[in-house]
Amino acid sequence: MAVGQNRFPLMPPISGVQIGTTNAGIKQTVRDDLLIFQFTGTCAGVFTQNAFCAAPVHLAKAHLTESPRWLLINSGNANAGTGEQGMRDAMKTCADLARFTDGKREQVLPFSTGVIGQPLPVEKIENSLPQAVANLIEDNWEKAAQAIMTTDTFPKGVSKTIVLDGETVTINGISKGAGMIQPNMATMLSFIATDAKISQPLLQNCLAMATELSFNRITVDGDTSTNDACIVMASGCSNAPEIVADSENYRIFAAAILDVSKTLAELIVRDGEGATKLMRIVVSEAANDAEAVQVAKTIAHSPLVKTAFFASDPNWGRILAAVGRAGVEKMELEKIRIYLDDVCIVREGGRANDYTEEAGQAVMNQAEIMIVVKLGRGDASQTVLTCDFSYDYVKINAEYRT
Repeated sequence: MAVGQNRFPLMPPISGVQIGTTNAGIKQTVRDDLLIFQFTGTCAGVFTQNAFCAAPVHLAKAHLTESPRWLLINSGNANAGTGEQGMRDAMKTCADLARFTDGKREQVLPFSTGVIGQPLPVEKIENSLPQAVANLIEDNWEKAAQAIMTTDTFPKGVSKTIVLDGETVTINGISKGAGMIQPNMATMLSFIATDAKISQPLLQNCLAMATELSFNRITVDGDTSTNDACIVMASGCSNAPEIVADSENYRIFAAAILDVSKTLAELIVRDGEGATKLMRIVVSEAANDAEAVQVAKTIAHSPLVKTAFFASDPNWGRILAAVGRAGVEKMELEKIRIYLDDVCIVREGGRANDYTEEAGQAVMNQAEIMIVVKLGRGDASQTVLTCDFSYDYVKINAEYRT
C-alpha cells in the first residue's frame, strides 16, 4: 500500500550517463536486480553513519576519491554484517565490472540493499555483469528504479530541468526505500544524475546541503540502515557554462538538486511499509533548527502517535505527550500551540477551548495530514515527514526473510 498516486514520470536521457540492468537471481527472478551506471564527469556522495555500515559503503567511500566512472548496485542482499568476507566480495564485484568495461577496480562504486548478514552471491553477479554491460543505454531510468527495489511497492523517480545562461540542464533522480528508514545522511539508496558541469568539491557541498533538508527530514520507523547512500553524478555534457561557487547559476542548480531530493524523500515516506497516511510535522517558533527537528522527530518516532493516525483516532494527547518529552529545556507550556491542519487542539497548556472532536476527526480521516507545533521560543522552523504504523508494517517485517 502507498499513499497517493505515484506513477513513474517521463525521464529524458542524460547525456554522458548510461544505464544497464539485468536479473542476476540474487533473491528473486521476477524483475531485474542488478544495475550499472556508466558516466563521465564528477561524482559526489553521502553515506550512512551506522557504525555497522555495509562493506560496499566502506568501499564506495574509499573509491569516491578515485574519479569513479561506474556505479554497481544490487538488490536482494545488503552485504552488511558480513565481516572481512563481505569486503572481499565487494572488491571482487568491483574488479569484475572493471574487467568487463576495461576500467579500474577503484573507479567502481558498489552499493547493495536487501537482507543483512548473508554472504553476497558473487558468482551470480559476476555471471550477470556481461549482460548488464551489454544493456547500457542512456534511456533506461524506469528499469533502473525497479532494479533497486526491495519491499518498495512502486519505482520512485523524478526529473527536473533548469536553464543556466540560456542553456538547458537536466536532473534525473531515482530512489528506493520503504522500511528501515530514519536516514542519518541520505535514504536507503538514491542516485541522481545531471548533465551540468561542476567541480567535485562544489557538487559535494551541494549534495550535503540538499541531503540535510530532504533525506535527513524523513522517517518511517526510526531505524537507520547499514547501507544508506546518495550519489550525484554530473556528466558535464550540457552546453551550459561550468557552475561556480557564489554565483546565480549555483543558486539555481542547488535549489533544483534540493527540490529533486525532497521529492525522492517524500516518495519514500509515501511508500513506507504498510503506510496508509502521510504526515507532515511542522515545528515552528523554535529556538533553532536543531530544536525544531528534535521535536518533530520525537513526534514522528512515537509508535503511539503513528498507530493513532492509522486508526484515524484524534487522540491528541499522544502528540502533546511527545512534544513534552522531546527534551527541550525550559519549555513555556502556555506559549505552545498544536494543530491538526488548521484545527487548534492545544493552547495555553491544555486542550484548546474551541476544539471539537468532530473537527479533529475530519482531519484524521484524511490520507495526508499536517501536524503543526508552535513552540513560542524563536523564529526557527523545520518540517519532518513520516507515515503511520499499520498492521501491514508488522506483517511485512515479520515475514521479511521468508
